[in-house]
Amino acid sequence: MRRSPAPGHGDMTPIHIAAQLARDVAPLHFGPPISHTYNPLDYAWPSHRQYLDRYARGTREIVLVGMNPGPWGMVQTGVPFGDVAMVRDWLGIEAPIGKPPVEHPKRPILGFACPRGEVSGARLWGWARDRFGTADRFFTRFYVHNYCPLCFMEASGRNFTPDKLSAGAAAPLYACCDQALRALAASMRPHFLIGIGGFAEKRIRAAVPDFNGTIGRVLHPSPASPLANRGWAPAAEAALRGYGILL
Repeated sequence: MRRSPAPGHGDMTPIHIAAQLARDVAPLHFGPPISHTYNPLDYAWPSHRQYLDRYARGTREIVLVGMNPGPWGMVQTGVPFGDVAMVRDWLGIEAPIGKPPVEHPKRPILGFACPRGEVSGARLWGWARDRFGTADRFFTRFYVHNYCPLCFMEASGRNFTPDKLSAGAAAPLYACCDQALRALAASMRPHFLIGIGGFAEKRIRAAVPDFNGTIGRVLHPSPASPLANRGWAPAAEAALRGYGILL
């Protein structure tokens, strides 16, 4: 997929940052147990570009940072926490989605025709919809960014998250992702960097150690989390109220 050209000095908009991150991670290789790596910033760039064009312009008070694309979310739609129905019907984004160079037979890219929803995305964007009404109103204060743009799969098709990478495999990836997160923080100038889950909070603290604002976390909305399954939205609301973000 065609991406934006490399930025000039001092021209690091979110579009340039995402395009540069896609280029930076492209040559990285990951060994067993990872058998397939998907980069939706490449094959789903048109959709991600729509997300950036519509919702990433200007400064933001709060940047929420997720871990990496889910196989039924951003992997399919190119949008963080990209549950198909929420992305299409609430965010108003839809675009042709390509294919990764090597596709896992158990994890095909169906794009916006994917019949399976993503629980994490339905919870996150569903909360934003219920709390703020319109996407434009939510994005007046918030922006949602995934720290790592890559999705990893084992030979069985099982999802492999970046927190499980060996130190040697993680170091070059984290260097790319840290640089992108620093650039995004410099571009959006948020007062709050909030990790969606503990891994994201840890990476925020490592990537932006001199951040002149509040770093924190909310519970990850994954269905693998018993706490999230007992009520993610109220837990997220409570955490955001604790930081003074919500009243």
